[in-house]
Amino acid sequence: MKTKLLTLIFLVVGAAAFAQAPNLTNSTKPTPVDRPLDGYYKKSNILNAKVTPYANLRELDVMFSKRVWREIDLRDKMNMVFASPKGRLIDVIMDAVMAGELTAYDATATKEDVNGDEFSTVLKPEDAMSKFADSVLVPIFDSEGNQTGTTVKPGEFNADSIVKFRIKEDWIFDKQRSVFEPRIIGIAPMMKVKAAGQVFDDQPAFWIYFPEVRQILVTKEVVNRRNDATGLSYDDVFMKRLFASYIVKESNPEDLRIKDYAQGIDKLQESERIRKELMNREHDLWSY
Repeated sequence: MKTKLLTLIFLVVGAAAFAQAPNLTNSTKPTPVDRPLDGYYKKSNILNAKVTPYANLRELDVMFSKRVWREIDLRDKMNMVFASPKGRLIDVIMDAVMAGELTAYDATATKEDVNGDEFSTVLKPEDAMSKFADSVLVPIFDSEGNQTGTTVKPGEFNADSIVKFRIKEDWIFDKQRSVFEPRIIGIAPMMKVKAAGQVFDDQPAFWIYFPEVRQILVTKEVVNRRNDATGLSYDDVFMKRLFASYIVKESNPEDLRIKDYAQGIDKLQESERIRKELMNREHDLWSY
């Protein structure tokens, strides 16, 4: 009996010593094992979410199709969730690209890819990151400390500098399901183009294939101003069209953008005309 009691005391003391192991690294952050839960329930629904696939679409069932390019301005109040410091969309994309989980495609126009948005050329992760970095002149010194020249090197990436995204989508009427719906094909962060001291219009830095990025967006929670328990992911935002945008181009024989034939307020009016035309087409499909 005495031996069992001593054994029990030894086990209790040993367990307490193990639980209070010394902090040999003098770390100021708790380890994942003893880190307290930030809240009163564990959020796991978003982390374990799976992508809801599109309904199968056959070419024979497509009675109408129209390709549209539109832009999402993060400075719009409805789109501020995309720029939240707690989960920027550009951070989600770039983290996945740099980790090799997502493929970035070059947005440079070529003879085969006139608009540069057909996912024809793969970019290396470091090349995709360098698209955002402003070039800076770095002096070159010789062994004696004398400056012999300068070289151009990319600067640091500033996530706050990304204020627009462009999406490419197809509006399709499926006669099999009697549904008129948009399907996003690609998404591109927009960057300011600077040359010879001048700033030009925003251009796509690179393109991301949307069906591929959905696998990542579905596990990233969106911050909501009114409710922290929304359960919405970035994939939900795009699929449910919970964003504000304006059309910058529709497919046409001349391959013209709206700004190629309209200026000033006329561009917004033309964008609205195209939007209404798409909505009216859906309305005209039915008889009441």
